[in-house]
Order: sequence, then structure tokens, then C-alpha cells
Amino acid sequence: MSTPPPSLLVDDLAFAYPDGHQALFGVDLRLEQGERVALLGPNGAGKTTLVMHLNGILRGGRGRVEVAGLPVEEQHLQEVRRRVGIVFQDPDDQLFMPTVADDVAFGPRNLGLPEAEVARRVTDALAAVDMADAADRPPHHLSFGQRRRVAVATVLSMQPEVLVLDEPSSNLDPAGRRELAEVLEALPVTLLMVTHDLPYALQLCPRSVVLDAGVVVADGATRELLADRELLAAHRLELPFGFDPRSVG
Repeated sequence: MSTPPPSLLVDDLAFAYPDGHQALFGVDLRLEQGERVALLGPNGAGKTTLVMHLNGILRGGRGRVEVAGLPVEEQHLQEVRRRVGIVFQDPDDQLFMPTVADDVAFGPRNLGLPEAEVARRVTDALAAVDMADAADRPPHHLSFGQRRRVAVATVLSMQPEVLVLDEPSSNLDPAGRRELAEVLEALPVTLLMVTHDLPYALQLCPRSVVLDAGVVVADGATRELLADRELLAAHRLELPFGFDPRSVG
């Protein structure tokens, strides 16, 4: 039986913006199906540029990007964007409909799915993020943490293979952070989490990749990378005071 293609394959990706700023210099990254990987690095490392290549928002540089074996090219963009769900840092960028259910239904409706299928996907997605009881509520009546979970649901309703999260723990109180972690741990998807929150990376992602100045400078077990003080210091990554990654779990 042939092995399935990786969920994400980035091969020798280089990219410069029109103003000449070179953001990526030959990045290689491979995520197998079901892997959970944290993408770490200081501000300006190229993390956002890399993420925007995963569903074709940015294209035209050197190298190749594939999603579940599909090249990220014009003829595949619709399917690639269904398979790669990106949850942005600010949930209000993704929530704009009168009710939570309308927001979660927006993507499936745009696919032209029958209403019965749309309703089933809304129910399943909200249940997956523990927000089923909020279906009829306006998003702006929810807490920030609840809105972030609904934003995840809007992506899950598209049944993606890959879930990309941009700083998922930012601005969450401790309870909201725990509730989101519980949701993410239970999802049967490939996960790429862009974060500065190193304990959250350790909690949710067995593997981490460190990107700095547009190149991958480390790729390995999260616990081992976070225990490497010289690596963290060299790339402006900070553990909370007193946090020892070797003493957790």
C-alpha cells in the first residue's frame, strides 16, 4: 500500500517582496498527516510569509509548496484553500455574520453544499470546539476566548486536512487558554501553530521548527529545543521566568 503524501511539503522556498525585502531563503518543511508542529521564531523571522504560501495567498518565489500532494498553483487553489484552514490571531477578522451559526456556515455555503450538509457541518464544528450552545448568539456577545474557538469552528466546517493557527494563545486568560488547548488536542487534523508562547508549544506540539531571518535554524523535539538555552538566546525566544521544559509532563 502506498504511503499518503505529507500534509504539507515546502521545498527550497525563497521569496522576496516587491520592495526587494527578502523574507525567505530556501525553507524546507515537511509535516506528515496528523503531525503537530510549532513554528517558532522572533518577529520578522518570515513566519507569516511562510504561512501565506501554504494556501497561495503569496506565490511567485522560488521552490515549491504542496498540500496533501497538490501543488499550490492556480488550478488547485480552491481545493488547497479548503484543505488548509488558517485561524488568524484576531478572531474578529473571521467573524462578521449576525450569528455564530451563520459564521460557521459561511464557508460550506460558499462551496454550494446542500443546506442539510451545511447544517450538519455547523453542528459538528461547533461541537468540536465546545460552543454548540452559542449557535444562535451574535459573535460580539461572546468572550474573546469563545470568539477564538468559534473562529476555529469556521475553519473546521470546511473539513480541512491542515489547521494553521497564528498565535492561538495570545490575549487569552488562563481559563480560555486551557479551554482552547483542550479543543486543539482533540482535533484529528495536522496542526501547524505559529507562536511565541513556548509553554503552549510544548503542551500541544511534540515537534518544533525555529525560523529566523528567513531560514530554518532548528527542527526537532520541542522539549529538547526549549531546553537549549543557547539556541533560545540566539533567536530571541524567551521562556517564562522559572519555567523548565524538562520538568513538565
